[in-house]
Formats: sequence, C-alpha cells, structure tokens
Amino acid sequence: MSRSNSVPSTPFEAVITDAGHDGRGVARVDGKTVFVSGALPGEQVLLKLRKRHRRFDEAEVVELITRSPHRVEPRCRHFGQCSGCALQHLDAAAQIDSKQRVLAENFERIGKVTPQRWLPPLTDAAWGYRRKGRLSVRNVAKKGRVLVGFREEENPRFVADIQQCEVMHPALGPKVGLLAELLNGMDAASDIPQIEFAAGDDTMALVFRHMQPLSARDLAALTAFGQQHALAIYLQPGGNSSVHPLWPEQPRLAFRLASDDARFADVELEFQPLDFVQVNAGMNQRMLACALELLDPQPGDRVLDLFCGLGNFTLPIARRVAEVVGVEGEHALVERAAQNAARNGIHNATFQVANLFEDQRTADWARQPWDKLLLDPPRAGADQLLEYLPHQATRRIVYVSCHPASLARDAGILVNQHGFTLQSAGVMDMFPHTAHVESIALFER
Repeated sequence: MSRSNSVPSTPFEAVITDAGHDGRGVARVDGKTVFVSGALPGEQVLLKLRKRHRRFDEAEVVELITRSPHRVEPRCRHFGQCSGCALQHLDAAAQIDSKQRVLAENFERIGKVTPQRWLPPLTDAAWGYRRKGRLSVRNVAKKGRVLVGFREEENPRFVADIQQCEVMHPALGPKVGLLAELLNGMDAASDIPQIEFAAGDDTMALVFRHMQPLSARDLAALTAFGQQHALAIYLQPGGNSSVHPLWPEQPRLAFRLASDDARFADVELEFQPLDFVQVNAGMNQRMLACALELLDPQPGDRVLDLFCGLGNFTLPIARRVAEVVGVEGEHALVERAAQNAARNGIHNATFQVANLFEDQRTADWARQPWDKLLLDPPRAGADQLLEYLPHQATRRIVYVSCHPASLARDAGILVNQHGFTLQSAGVMDMFPHTAHVESIALFER
C-alpha cells in the first residue's frame, strides 16, 4: 500500500499481531504501526485508515476475515461508539491474561525485575460494577436534544449518545437515557456540562455541575427526579467545595469493609460524592483482603500507609496492629479519614496531611522507623518518596498500583537501591472490559 499524507479510502488487509496499551489491536503495514479499534491479536482483518500520524496510523475494521477464538459478542449495544469500555469483545479470561502480560512486560522492560511468585489474578463481577464516574453532558442543537454519556470512541470531543450502561451500578446504569430526557426539559439544558455519580452501599448520588444559577422550575425537576428514582441529588455551582445536597437535606454515603476474620470488626467509611473511592466495590473488598494477607499485620507492628485517602486500608490495618499512621495530600480526605476512625471506635490510627510529591524527609512520620509500609499512589507512582523511604527497620512493603509502568520503575528502585526482593505480584481486574491494569506487589528484605 502506498504512503502519502492523505488518508486512502481503499480498504486493505492486515494481520493483528499484538494488543496496545489501550486495548486496540496492533498491526504492522509497510513497516509502520497501525492501531486498530475493535481488532484482536491473531485476527486477519480488512481495514480502513481513519487517521495518519508521523509514527503510527489509526484504522477501523471493515471486515473480519478470520476471528480470534477469544472474541465474544459485546453485551452493550453502545460498544464501539462509547469509549467507556474497549474490551467487551474479548472474553473475560483473555482480558485478565492480557493484563497479566502487560504487568510482566513492564517489570522486565522497565524495572528489570521478576516476581518470585505470580499471584492468582483477582476478579469479581464484570457487569454493574462501576460505582463512581463522570458523565459528560452536551446540548446538541443539530439533534435538538441533550446527550448524556461518556466520550465517543472515535472522537473524544463528542459525547456518545447512550441510553444505558452495562458496567455502571444498576441503580443508575439503566437510567442514563432518562437523565438525558430530564435535562432536555430543563431551562439549564446548555449550562450543565457534567454529572458525577457515586454510590455507597445504600445510596446513589448524582452531582450536577451547573454554570449558571438554576431556576426554581429546574430545581423542582431535579428534586422530583431524585425522589422518583431514589437518587440523592447534589448541586455544584463552582469548585469542589461548592458541592451541596439538594435532596434529601442530609444524604449519607457510606460503604462497609467486611472483615474475613471473625476476630476483627467490620469498618464503615463515610464519604462525600466527589471524594476518591475505589470504583469497583467488590474488587475493593478482594483487594483489601489480599493486601492484608500480604502485609501480614501483627499486634506489635507499626505501619505507615502512604496515599491513604479516606482510610480504605488504614482502618482495617489498625484493627490488627499497635499503631498505623496514614498520610494523604488532600486535607478534606484526611479530615474524613480521622472522622471515620472515631466513628468506628479506632484510636490507634492517626492521619497527616502532606504532599507526597514534595520532599517530606524532615516530617516526623518520615523520620520514624516503621515495621511495614503500604503504598497506594496515583498513576505517577512513588519514586520521589523512595529517595528517603523506607528506613532500614522496614522489612515488608505492599504496593498497590493503578499504573504498571510506574510500579515497575519503583520495583526496580526498591530491589536495586533498597535491597528488597520482589516476592510476589499480580493483577486485579478493577476495571473489567477496559485495558486499565491495577496490580499489587509484595516486597521483603
């Protein structure tokens, strides 16, 4: 096939040899990488180019000539249009195998390390799992109506026109189209750019971001919608601190972390709708159990929990050790973590506010010896922390990661600079049907 700056309209054949980090198939055509939406490794496909770039091209499948044995029929009717899920056409076992390979390749290529043992992958319910997220809203004049959904697969500037979401919490997933109908009839149809959703064990909350004050008519419509569908309604006229409930007056969002050991009581965490919580409630419970098993907390241990958030790990750990300190950069989360500790009758957990991407080596908590560490950083990882932590007294680290490349980099630091051994590692399917790789690793010395 000839190369020019224009995008040819003639379809061409290719063999998909790999999967990209975003779940798209990868082919090589005339020596150039082509990313192919909707294609799986091993498939021979007829393609049509969509976009050209200097180092790679993007294409879409026109026809499947040979099908992967792992291909399945997507459950969602919006698959391929909505960017929320990239892997619904790949069976569940192959999805998790792919994520395990991504983690292994990152360890080898970036960290130059290999786990002594691979943990069995952690999985949970693949549908209706998403309890937190953000829906985009756009009033499209050409269509004469409001669209509510995630961004489009082919053009992220546009909002996918969806009626329901199969991976969203069942309290909201079937009602996305009803949200669009609600907004379409409101005076502020063009002034609401997004809706955040967050579910506790008993309550689903919606946060409507609005750019202009809402009319009495709109406030009444939102209240009625919340009452009809048993949804807590919040308004956000400005920044995060402006969020406040519309209906009911005092909604309560909370989730329980059940203990799998009869010696320890459950923990319940209250949170606000824009707080960070793990998206997948079932997987969060499994992840917690796995982290506790790997950390092996003992009654005399002193534990440091970095990037602790609301205390998702801190408070269950506190039930099992002498002392735990949680450190988090967001002041509001630290306040709520401390309140959650008091609410659960936990008195051996304390919390500190600190920007963990700045040098904190002079902080009191950073100078103390800790028996064990738990790390749960954002995508950037924890390499700056590892310049001054852990101390020699620390013998065990559990690292929970949402980005395999940063975990692999930090694993190399822990092994090669701090003398740890990467004892075990594995993936957790926190986001089924997406290419997102969540993982957990144990380091010992």
